[in-house]
Amino acid sequence: MFISSAYAQNTETSLEHIKNVAERIDRVFPPFDFVHFGSHLFWLAISFGLFYLFISRVIVPRIGGVIETRRDRIASDLDQAMRMKQEADIVVETYERKLAQARSQAHVIAQTASEEIKQKVELERKEIEANLEKKLTDAEKQIAKIRDKAMKSVGSIAEEVALEIVKKLIDVEVSKESVRSAVKATGY
Repeated sequence: MFISSAYAQNTETSLEHIKNVAERIDRVFPPFDFVHFGSHLFWLAISFGLFYLFISRVIVPRIGGVIETRRDRIASDLDQAMRMKQEADIVVETYERKLAQARSQAHVIAQTASEEIKQKVELERKEIEANLEKKLTDAEKQIAKIRDKAMKSVGSIAEEVALEIVKKLIDVEVSKESVRSAVKATGY
């Protein structure tokens, strides 16, 4: 190893080094030395006091402010939630009331419409029945007229047919008067 002249001058000999270490060993560690104990307590009290002032004047108010802000916000949120719940309850109650009213009104409207429809149907049924009755009466009158006409013409037709039958069957000419009296005797 290379040793410079400056290093050689500053370097203590081993013996001197051992003496210095031995002197240091005899001394007590300063924090445990009772000679310096009073000053340590003094600086401890000052440090603790400054630390306490810093905590009480700076940190605690900030934390207190944050806690107070959070408490106020939570209280505000709870109040707002309570108001919103009350508003929602009112809205639900109003909705249910209006729904019940709408249902009852719909029921009334349905009943009214049903009654009106029944009345209209009944009126139309009566009109149709009257119309059918009139048509039936007219048809019966017409049938009666046709029957009477047919019955009147049955006699003349019966006379003509009887005249033709007698003429063809027995090849005799009969007078219309005798055929008419014979047909009238049968009821035509």
